Amino acid sequence: MAIRSPTSLLLFAFLMLALTGRLQARPSSCIGVYWGQNTDEGSLADACATGNYDYVNIATLFKFGMGQTPEINLAGHCDPRNNGCARLSSEIQSCQERGVKVMLSIGGGGSYGLSSTEDPRK
Repeated sequence: MAIRSPTSLLLFAFLMLALTGRLQARPSSCIGVYWGQNTDEGSLADACATGNYDYVNIATLFKFGMGQTPEINLAGHCDPRNNGCARLSSEIQSCQERGVKVMLSIGGGGSYGLSSTEDPRK
């Protein structure tokens, strides 16, 4: 198969680059951010809408396991004690629809631990 016109040659080269993975819409580096510890950072949906992040870690579940009631600190974004964080469900979904992976950061400075293999399931 001979390719004779410059346009066909360009199209063929573009197709080959795309098929071999050498042409990407975004850089291959993955950028992550912690969200939830600064009221000036805006909403979770806003963070994902910037297009700057591949991952967002919601910070931080600081109390869990060992028979304790889990606690999360979202620094004024919402109050989980009165179901004030229910809106985060739609914001997480918005992030996921944009291809941003949302994770929950656990640990940090708090009271936590797993006393058995069943503890995480409680």
